[in-house]
Amino acid sequence: MSVLAVPLVADTLARLFGAIPAAGVRPHLRFPEIPGRTREVRVPTRHGEVEATVYAPPSTPGGVYVNAHGGGFVAGRRTGDDPWCRFLAEHAGVTVVNVEYALAPRRRFPVPCEQVHDVLRWAAAEWPAARLCVGGQSAGGSLAAAAARLSLRDGGPDLALQVLHYPPMDLVTAARDKPAARSVVIKPWMGEIFDTAYVPDARRRTDPLVSPAWGTNGDGIEGIAPAVVVTAELDRLRAEAVAYAGKLEAAGALVEHRDVAGVDHGYNLIGASAELTRELYEFLAGHVRRAVAP
Repeated sequence: MSVLAVPLVADTLARLFGAIPAAGVRPHLRFPEIPGRTREVRVPTRHGEVEATVYAPPSTPGGVYVNAHGGGFVAGRRTGDDPWCRFLAEHAGVTVVNVEYALAPRRRFPVPCEQVHDVLRWAAAEWPAARLCVGGQSAGGSLAAAAARLSLRDGGPDLALQVLHYPPMDLVTAARDKPAARSVVIKPWMGEIFDTAYVPDARRRTDPLVSPAWGTNGDGIEGIAPAVVVTAELDRLRAEAVAYAGKLEAAGALVEHRDVAGVDHGYNLIGASAELTRELYEFLAGHVRRAVAP
């Protein structure tokens, strides 16, 4: 076992990651032409209150989308997803609730995914007539998938769509053993730190809420929320997300899987052109808009 998988070491390094400001979004991805119609709220969850930013659409909302940011479960802030949330509210016509869930190692599994699920329950009570969606990128995609699984397991709330954007779907398999087509963003040592900080006990990483693509965890999920899965061709996490997309398809829950050619993990935040990012955002917003339509 690598020293990075020792909880004390992983926790120390995870805290350092968490202290680093989130990678900046390039100015051309800020969508300055889209106003931020926002308000700040505090949402009660079983693990205490979480902060969230609510984005209002330009007209009567067609639904509500709960968003979880990325950051390897240990870093990132909801402000990093501000451009995406403004774009989604504007182009999908939905209210967006952008959640500041608790980060590891201060709060570990299952706290973050249960917080996201509780925010969905809160949104269902706040907007009882609205259709609900949940989504996220990277670690946020994992939390969105877990929240959808909790909704299936616990009887609600009903979800119109889950959006899983290059999510980690298998924390059982070590990052060094995952196939990578020239991936440079997610390095094996990073996976060791993130996975250990989030779920220190390796035996618990077999939980379907942590690793839905591992083994038979994706079997028997008929009735789960319809899903859009986006993967990146060069991403070290691609294969597990593709595998989960296959499980969703077998369950009749896959709306669409799109593999983005020639890009790596986090492509919409680092490296990709503004045109490609806008194209993918329009693709996702279109799916959300259709999912919440009457």
